[in-house]
Amino acid sequence: MSAFKLLFVNVPHGKSELVSRAAVQAGSFGGTVALGRGISPSALLSALGFGDSTRDILIILSAGWEYLPICQAIEEACRQEKKAFGQLLVLDADGMAKSGTPFSTGETGKTGSTGGADMEQKATIPEQNGEKARQASLSLITVVLNKGYADDAMAAARKAGAGGGTVINARGTAREDDAKFFGVHIVPEKEMLMIVVPQEKRDAVLEAVRTLPCLAEPGSGIAFSAPVENFTQLGKSS
Repeated sequence: MSAFKLLFVNVPHGKSELVSRAAVQAGSFGGTVALGRGISPSALLSALGFGDSTRDILIILSAGWEYLPICQAIEEACRQEKKAFGQLLVLDADGMAKSGTPFSTGETGKTGSTGGADMEQKATIPEQNGEKARQASLSLITVVLNKGYADDAMAAARKAGAGGGTVINARGTAREDDAKFFGVHIVPEKEMLMIVVPQEKRDAVLEAVRTLPCLAEPGSGIAFSAPVENFTQLGKSS
């Protein structure tokens, strides 16, 4: 079990305060909220301009032995909201650097890491509404590309078996002719598309995105995946 966990909470716009308040009361030191746009799993609704929604994406870094009560508090805070209110994803984070603390590799026994008996807790999210949170084998696919092309990438991913996704507006940190990151120009006005898919569909979705015309030019985008440790649907169970 890693020393740190990265929590992504996807809720309707304006509801991040509900989640962050519950997380802080459960021991979190806070997080970062980004404004996103949810894309409907239905290609027809998206084509007609329906089904998209404004979302708040709350990102929380937690110690590995503290994330369970934080997840439980978030679930409880959202329990009275509508069904399919949002999603909670948990990913491993194997390192952390913080002002005033040494760098941690996230591995017990390494310099700057935190160990202890609590590290042996079972890495599962507590039960929600009498049912254990889904422990399916999932991947989070993140696609960073120039602004205006996220819907094209989502359409290609949907044809390869993906459902919906969330788009976060972003910007680069350098001029177009300046530094590159993994061969990708770091330029302003980017979109970051995040899609959760079953592991068995990951390669097909990545390939569908890779072959998009808008990504044919070298340096026009990048896509990567990370395993999702836990996935929980927030809101009422029925």
